[in-house]
Amino acid sequence: MKALVIGGGIGGLSAAVALKNAGIECEVFEAVKEIKPVGAAISIWPNGVKCMRHLGMGEIIDSYGGPMHFLAYKEHRRAETLTQFSLAPLVERTGGRPSPISRAELQREMLDFWGRDAVQFGKRVTRCEESADGVCIWFTDGSTAQGDFLIAADGSHSALRPYVLGYTPPRRYAGYVNWNGLVDIDETIAPGNQWTTFVGEGKRVSLMPVSGGRFYFFFDVPLPLGLPEDRSTLRADLSRYFSGWAPQVQKLIATLDPHTTNRIEIHDIEPFDKLVRGKVALLGDAGHSTTPDIGQGGCAAMEDAVVLGDLFRQSQDISQVLGQYERLRRDRVRDLVLKARKRCDVTHGKDRALTEAWYQELKAETGERIINGLCETIQGGPLG
Repeated sequence: MKALVIGGGIGGLSAAVALKNAGIECEVFEAVKEIKPVGAAISIWPNGVKCMRHLGMGEIIDSYGGPMHFLAYKEHRRAETLTQFSLAPLVERTGGRPSPISRAELQREMLDFWGRDAVQFGKRVTRCEESADGVCIWFTDGSTAQGDFLIAADGSHSALRPYVLGYTPPRRYAGYVNWNGLVDIDETIAPGNQWTTFVGEGKRVSLMPVSGGRFYFFFDVPLPLGLPEDRSTLRADLSRYFSGWAPQVQKLIATLDPHTTNRIEIHDIEPFDKLVRGKVALLGDAGHSTTPDIGQGGCAAMEDAVVLGDLFRQSQDISQVLGQYERLRRDRVRDLVLKARKRCDVTHGKDRALTEAWYQELKAETGERIINGLCETIQGGPLG
């Protein structure tokens, strides 16, 4: 049996590894000639860590996951601590440590684990067709590929999503812009073992430790879509949006390299119930494009792969397995997309009264409520 996997990113490579572990031959196709990760880093929460271990790639997390042992929120002007607590109870309850990781390192190590030469690059899909014999796909270079079934892990702009759904769902602007990148850890800005977030005015500035003595940083600002801003205006833009914020924030802005800082207008897609059509299944962002506000996008793709692989371990009946996959995943991924959207709206001041109430709640936060919420999300995954 052979699977065609479209997409050589985190979801596609996780799926390929899961299927190979289930005894299924895989061909992996990637549209670009060279993968350049979107975004500087990614949060791998314990559910994602468990998935990586389940797939045999736990060593990647052990080697490259950042030492994030504490969590803190700071008031935006004076940097007064609103709440600060250990993440040890989260690790104890979930059986894994949160592991922020550089996207470039994660992508590189996953490619090496699968086999870089085993991914066919520069293969952009134009269409697919099903027959009694399986699935055939056509690429822009005129070539084709044939397999027994197809996994579409081709991202939030999926070319195969319309085939599965029968329509093209619109992307929804979440209302804010995110700047992100990597900088060397500076303890005068934030502790090197803590996720530190400055909040105020419906904005946030966040730093997470990743490997190599670096922070993954991001700035969020509610803004209209399509402003004429790019790397050339980076420092002036952030200095304007964060005028009056704490000295730590100003110091961070001053250290940024515009050439390595990303500016992204954040979108998601309204959840849909259909993840499968015939012998074609959506996986990862192709099936559930979310905002990054609860850090579950990559973890959800890994969960998809684990479920798919485990189902194929139990049965080689493609229709049965893909039907089960859809039933097992659709409620879970819908929940994650909507949770992220709800958190997005509170964090970014969609209803300013709710956002101000959240700031007040943080002053009384002991860590228990936040950790309970994280555990609820994490333990809803397939590996508990």
